[in-house]
Amino acid sequence: MTPVVRQQRLPAALRRDQLLEAALAQFGAKGFHGTSMDDIAEEAGVTKPVLYQHFPSKRTLYVELLETVGAEMLRTIAARAETADTPRRRVLAGFEAYFQFVGERTSSFHLLFNSAARQSDDFSEVIRRLEDSVAEVIGTFIEASIDKDHRELLGYGIVGLAEVTARQWVHRTEEAARAAGGSGGTVLDPAEGRQLAERLSTLVWAGLRSLPGQGRVQDD
Repeated sequence: MTPVVRQQRLPAALRRDQLLEAALAQFGAKGFHGTSMDDIAEEAGVTKPVLYQHFPSKRTLYVELLETVGAEMLRTIAARAETADTPRRRVLAGFEAYFQFVGERTSSFHLLFNSAARQSDDFSEVIRRLEDSVAEVIGTFIEASIDKDHRELLGYGIVGLAEVTARQWVHRTEEAARAAGGSGGTVLDPAEGRQLAERLSTLVWAGLRSLPGQGRVQDD
């Protein structure tokens, strides 16, 4: 007789976290439309009724996951930048935190910057709020004699530079894995991420130093 496998009973908060991680793995790999609630339940090792107890719909689950992952990325960047004691080091710390997040949480990066999610009216507002928050944090790195709106616009520019670079980093790594006969899974090199952070921060800092007032700030 086949033994009955009982699901481990977890506190509600831990179960919810487990379901979000399972959803991240599925959505990050296959996108919103390519993922079903059956896929997520199977990934988590639970029945679909258990999944629906916590999330009444796939859309609700996806939105909460976007908000959770976005908040995690924002906290990561802000916390690292707060440890730096000069403007130059804050710029570097912000880039380092960003590329470390991409390297260690690649599924999260795919989730947040998936083009289909950006184009969907259901999810674009969540992503826009995240971009606003990140640009606002980056804008605080800019100590120059320019108005607040201009500083925020430059923050968006810096965020866009990091995002496009990270997107290509992930894409090329996946393509190289496939060309080598692998599944195309992403194993990003942490050393390459640190190198990208250093080079982009040097490029951005050179530009910031040319802004009015910023020239008075000395390099470390």
